[in-house]
Amino acid sequence: MIQGIFETHINVSDYQRSAAFYEKLLHITPLHHDPFRKSKFYWVGKPGEAMLGIRENYPSPLVQRQHFAFRIKLEDMPQARSYLEGLGIETTNFFGESAEQLSVFPFMPAVSIYFADPDGHSVELLAMLEDEPRADLEIMSWQEWETLHGRE
Repeated sequence: MIQGIFETHINVSDYQRSAAFYEKLLHITPLHHDPFRKSKFYWVGKPGEAMLGIRENYPSPLVQRQHFAFRIKLEDMPQARSYLEGLGIETTNFFGESAEQLSVFPFMPAVSIYFADPDGHSVELLAMLEDEPRADLEIMSWQEWETLHGRE
């Protein structure tokens, strides 16, 4: 019955600033702008596939840090850090350290890079790996994962 998560909404302190950030960063397709409710909505991926909503001070003016991830292709991951940093966005791995060593979550397995949006929300770009999941292993660097699989 359930086919996936369709929409994610984030509460922001300035929806126009956040909209400009996400439009520049993600090249997402605008869907709807509601200035009365101080909100903007975007298609993520193909129209009708997934939606991101940005809304100012909703449900309250207290903006609490949230986390969400965008799926990217594995072949795009090596350039993700330079792309983000080229936009002036600081990147980290899962542990909050420099993103020179990206983190792999063996239980999935997936590799990811993190950054913060203008309100401090934790945003992740994540790519699934084609290897078998290894729930017995702790989070490790992508280089360690590749070495473990004889690719480094």
